[in-house]
Amino acid sequence: MRVLLLGSGGYLGRYVAEHLLADPAVQLTALGRGDDADVRFDLSNGSPGALTRFLNAVHPGVVINCAGTTRGGARELTRHNTVAVATVCESLRRSGCGARLVQIGCSSEYGPSQPGSSTAEDAVPRPGGPYGVSKLAATELVLGSGLDAVVLRVFSPVGPGTPAGSPLGRLAEAMRRAMQSGDSELKLSGLGVQRDFVDVRDVARAVHAASLSAAQGVVNIGTGRAVRLREAASVLARVAGFGGTLHEVDAPPGRNPLHPAAHIPAPAHAPGHATVPAPHAPGHAPGPGEHGGATAYPYPDGCGSWQQADVRTARDRLGWRSRIPLEESLADIWMEAACRI
Repeated sequence: MRVLLLGSGGYLGRYVAEHLLADPAVQLTALGRGDDADVRFDLSNGSPGALTRFLNAVHPGVVINCAGTTRGGARELTRHNTVAVATVCESLRRSGCGARLVQIGCSSEYGPSQPGSSTAEDAVPRPGGPYGVSKLAATELVLGSGLDAVVLRVFSPVGPGTPAGSPLGRLAEAMRRAMQSGDSELKLSGLGVQRDFVDVRDVARAVHAASLSAAQGVVNIGTGRAVRLREAASVLARVAGFGGTLHEVDAPPGRNPLHPAAHIPAPAHAPGHATVPAPHAPGHAPGPGEHGGATAYPYPDGCGSWQQADVRTARDRLGWRSRIPLEESLADIWMEAACRI
């Protein structure tokens, strides 16, 4: 099977490439902006005609699009996440290769959901920010293209390679610095949100399964279980061997501290205490007071306090379900953070 992978140098793309290369039945060609790609091509600027000529030369049976960005303002997000997908769809329509398209979407397309609910593929999307809007527009382009195509709406990916700017990436880095400097307390904020964390290697397996299946439309990729970010922080502290206290500055009464060794927290500026500000949404500039960690901020995906996937479609149509537990994903995040100098 000839597979053309777009965005092979990105967080998800790297693991998709690794998984496909392990399959001897796959002949993989990687297209991207980096030097590690087999062919350098920028989807956000390249013309459909140029990509069509490449498709006709390679003649892939499957095109997997992992390209895109989570950072930047509305214009940049639109160019990389929406215009690029329009280029892919138009090129596939012009090409005679008849390739199947596997598009990587995201749960931000759904927007906020009711706490306690599981979001199914037929939910009405209401993205809460420009990133979700740009990805939803891409999904609609794919679904309306008339191509043999499936969109995988990936929930919150974690595991090795997690971007340092993501909530868990920032937490791991802050914990490493706290341990390095001997801080006895790590002050945190914004840990009340609950997300469906799915390991990036499981996502790669789902992409492979989708490329071999006949499934069309939208398929959710998640674990089917929401986890509170404060619980993930506690697990990360355990796997890291952090002996201090995780003090959640905006927790409800009775929820502090996260670590069993309770104590009265000292002022944020006192020696031996580190503060972790909450992450900012893509393209968002910090406002007044947004560096002190004393206020709750929204999780940067625009999905509110709760998100959990209904994963029955992935199980029934792809034969896929998640395998890697969150603790293993967090342990891998920590190993990478601990190795930084």
